Amino acid sequence: MYKLNSHIDTDGREYRKNFVHYSSILLHYRQVMQQVMQGGPEKAIDKHRARNKLLPRERIDLLIDPGTPFLELSTLAAYEQYNNAFPSAGIVTGIGVIHGRETVIVANDATVKGGTYVKETIRKHIRAQEIAMQNNLPCVYMVDSGGVFLPNQAEVFPDRNDFGRIFFNQARLSAKGCPQISIVMGSSTAGGAYIPAMSDECIIVKNQGTIFIGGPPLVKAATGEVVTPEELGGAEVHTTKSGVADHFAENDQHAISICRSTFETLQPLEKQTLVIKEPEEPLYDPRELPGIIEADPKKQCNPYEIIARLTDGSRFHEFKARYATTLVTGFAHIMGYPVGIIANNGVLFAESSLKGTHFIELCNFRKIPLLFLQDITGFMVGKTYETSGLARDGSKLVHAVANTTVPKITIITKGSYGAGNYAMAGRAFDPNFLFMWPGARISVMGGEQAANVLAQVKIDQLTATGKPVNMEEIEKMKNEIREKYEKEGSPFYSSSRLWDDGIIEPSQTRQVVALAIATTLNKRFEEPRSGIYRM
Repeated sequence: MYKLNSHIDTDGREYRKNFVHYSSILLHYRQVMQQVMQGGPEKAIDKHRARNKLLPRERIDLLIDPGTPFLELSTLAAYEQYNNAFPSAGIVTGIGVIHGRETVIVANDATVKGGTYVKETIRKHIRAQEIAMQNNLPCVYMVDSGGVFLPNQAEVFPDRNDFGRIFFNQARLSAKGCPQISIVMGSSTAGGAYIPAMSDECIIVKNQGTIFIGGPPLVKAATGEVVTPEELGGAEVHTTKSGVADHFAENDQHAISICRSTFETLQPLEKQTLVIKEPEEPLYDPRELPGIIEADPKKQCNPYEIIARLTDGSRFHEFKARYATTLVTGFAHIMGYPVGIIANNGVLFAESSLKGTHFIELCNFRKIPLLFLQDITGFMVGKTYETSGLARDGSKLVHAVANTTVPKITIITKGSYGAGNYAMAGRAFDPNFLFMWPGARISVMGGEQAANVLAQVKIDQLTATGKPVNMEEIEKMKNEIREKYEKEGSPFYSSSRLWDDGIIEPSQTRQVVALAIATTLNKRFEEPRSGIYRM
């Protein structure tokens, strides 16, 4: 493979301007992350600790193998919603390694409204299970939850992908051979009681964990019976009488050690094999990436400069380098793992669509995971391109992305707009993982374009009906649209609603991509297939 040469002057005025601009974005992102990862209010945290309970991220740190990373997902779920009363949506999810095995971990945060579930909590929990399903992973549920957040019951209870879907997924995962293990470290109430009850194995903590369909208040209201939580569904009851739980733990630490011991009984998987090389650092420092990302939203980032700071040894074997140059395709290694890279270098034309389709087919047959680096305004528009069949050729790329049989990992580095989002493996196309950089944007089009389009539609309507056009009103309307798109195109807005799997810093991208690829190797890749291409 050839080594890429960087042409960036890191002492240059343009680089410094970009670096300063992006550094302010990173500072804000880090402040938000620090605030969110503290969990619930201080009073709730103190109460939690007074009960000798560990916080969810502390529990996860003890559960995973020492010295191994934890890939946390959707940390900013529910951010700037519910008056910020549900940091991380009251649940921590991610992928960690337990006895050498990649595992989905779901940990309730009881310091956040008692670990109850709002809409985003459910979406986050279900997304974690989807990742387990797609990548053939076991699941560990660290249960400490009061169930549904009752004031919002209409938004979380009855629909297909609401609370009940969690239990449906558990049953399906278990049937697929993805072990389901619960550690009950606090409440497991009402519908939430089915999480441990439907697990393959269940561990419960003495004088701390409880499992019941109806808690003491409901029992008293329904039957008049007065009973304590421990008498109704504590560890003693469920390990000696009901049999709902399988293992009795003295405390959080003991419960976690039992869970780790359980993983020693799991049988090895038939994994997908790749030719993995010795990892190398890039020739160019990934910490330079903030200066490479153009501060001007109208300017395209140079994909080669990004690739040079992501790949091992900054090497890149480019495919069709001289053809359809608005799409860059080629092979590389990231932390030893082989990867096929598809990166934007401008608007998508028919030729770039055909190039991308061809490259995806190569990766499918060679069993090489795909990495999409999104910075895309969309497909080219205009009479010349439509009459030459852009929609037909563009659909080939969309077909290929939809039917890819190797893993897809998508990083939105800057802009992600319109149909370009779909063609570059956006959320609707089921990438195994999708992450955004903190300065990225995502919307159907840019705010300025949307304002101009809707203003022109309004003007045309007024003109057609013979009504006067008030340009002040038109400009006011345009400003409102710009503000709306500015807010809704933010990566924080996206991550809050789980349109992605989280925001990551550019300098962390190599590690995140490597962890994601390792996760996808827990099952054999399917054989290549495709739909009908319109010729």
